[in-house]
Amino acid sequence: MKKNVGEKDKRIRMVSGAVMIVGGFFVSGWIAAALWILGAVLVITGGIGFCGLYALFGINTCPLDKRKGKEK
Repeated sequence: MKKNVGEKDKRIRMVSGAVMIVGGFFVSGWIAAALWILGAVLVITGGIGFCGLYALFGINTCPLDKRKGKEK
């Protein structure tokens, strides 16, 4: 898997995912489950640096190394 999530994007995903997971404890029912699942997906994709939806739509937030033309 080629990384397609940049550093700033990773931080945003990790923080928002953690907030959703914690927020899931303050609600009940399907809303809590949805927050936990979405939060877990954001934390995992932020942690591994790859997002399947980004790959599907051709989005890449990783900066390119100007000298070699490769991803950092």
